[in-house]
Amino acid sequence: MIDLEWIRERVRSNNYKYSLHGDKEREADNLLFDEVEQALTTGRILEQYEDTGRGESCLMVGFTNEGKPIHVVCGERNNLMIIVTTYIPSPPKFKTPYERG
Repeated sequence: MIDLEWIRERVRSNNYKYSLHGDKEREADNLLFDEVEQALTTGRILEQYEDTGRGESCLMVGFTNEGKPIHVVCGERNNLMIIVTTYIPSPPKFKTPYERG
């Protein structure tokens, strides 16, 4: 199971990469790399997802230094963290950064 310490260690050691989809979604929401790192290092895990054939993953919520909420779905491959997607949570999918719509 992915935990916060594992995620934070991957960010600190720069041992992660974005999937193509993750980078595309980051750009679509005009999120900077630093903002995603801020969310990963200060956030918390909202949901854990079992291995569905691509490894386990989790949904994190965190905030930038300016207070902008960010969701990050990250997974693990060969001890490397993969950012599967990242986005700004908003209705109708999310009522709040912590609660699904």
